[in-house]
Amino acid sequence: MKSELDSLMAARGLDALIIWIDEIYSPPLDYLTDGAHITQGMLVKKQGAAPVLYVSPMETEEAAKSGLAVHKYHSAELYELYKTLPTSKANAARWLQILSACGVESGTVGIYGAGDFAFILGRIEELKAAETGIHFTGEPNMNKGLFKEAFETKDADELLRMKSVAARTDQALEAAWNYIASHHLEDGRILDDAGTPLTIGAVKRFVRRTLLDYDLEDTGMIFAQGRDAGFPHSRGEANMELRPGQSIVFDLFPQEIGGGYFHDVTRTWSLDYATPEVEAAYNQVMEAFDIGVELARAGMPAKDVQIAVQNYFEANGHSTLRSHPGTQEGYVHSLGHGLGLNIHEAPGISHISSDMLRAGNVISIEPGLYYPERGFGVRVEDTCYIGEDGQLVPLTGFRKDLVLPLKR
Repeated sequence: MKSELDSLMAARGLDALIIWIDEIYSPPLDYLTDGAHITQGMLVKKQGAAPVLYVSPMETEEAAKSGLAVHKYHSAELYELYKTLPTSKANAARWLQILSACGVESGTVGIYGAGDFAFILGRIEELKAAETGIHFTGEPNMNKGLFKEAFETKDADELLRMKSVAARTDQALEAAWNYIASHHLEDGRILDDAGTPLTIGAVKRFVRRTLLDYDLEDTGMIFAQGRDAGFPHSRGEANMELRPGQSIVFDLFPQEIGGGYFHDVTRTWSLDYATPEVEAAYNQVMEAFDIGVELARAGMPAKDVQIAVQNYFEANGHSTLRSHPGTQEGYVHSLGHGLGLNIHEAPGISHISSDMLRAGNVISIEPGLYYPERGFGVRVEDTCYIGEDGQLVPLTGFRKDLVLPLKR
């Protein structure tokens, strides 16, 4: 959570941090600027002080939307440095000027953000060569980095954005359901009114366009049918015609346009009817889903939720990663994960996780069963958050019907 940032910096011995600003989307920058779209400059946060932005003069108005103090990166000082120094050395010297203006003359400064590694490493080498008494550092542990840890719990403003993304995703799902339902069945084929077969590619194009209408963008949705649905990360084949009675795993994880908060939801649909085998698997997945939702609470080890679901599936004759490590049939993945500005964040909800569930977590609950050689897979997923009272609250509101009726 943002309110923990200073204590997280102190725990890492950071007197300040810099976020390198580039055209590449940067979750840490979004996090500290409330989604302001900035593509040139740097952000400086001294421990115990508010972040400060130094940006291109072309972007001062956009940067002001962050609510932070904004200064021009390209200033008279920089142009004076250009007169006497090569460009790379001039930019490094400008960074040192900015750090000094922010009250950082010595100590340890962490480097964060996104950009071209070659330029970032080159800048750090120039800074180190300046011998200023400032130690510039990164973080070797990707899973326990400063921002990874901060992202783990969400504050009220973050939750508001995520609720909005969730509501808009529900609307896109409703539109996709209605689009498919507008087709009819003829001689075993699913056709539109003009007689054109409905394909996975056509559904995906419809969903991508619809997401844009809600200021969201697709980040690689899964829409996999039949045997392909039996592989959890199979995206589905664009030219495959949709068929009645086959399970379809539809995993949608859109993001705010241009980068921002994610939502993550999966539904399993079977068009016109479901086979008894798919229906039985679906009912068990829904039972596992309910177990996860009812059990997950703040203050408990995340692994306990996964273990309860594994117990249920194993008792019903399915392999799990605990009973059969590496299995590709049965329940083959963890129950869920945190999400926010990244689609995968802490906590992880696997049987080997050491994470604890906490108030402020936003997590997915997504049990599934996969039998590719029997021609089906089933998964159901909602995104939820853990409230201040420690209880799990769903963010996803879209219905969980298995059978999607076609037009008659």
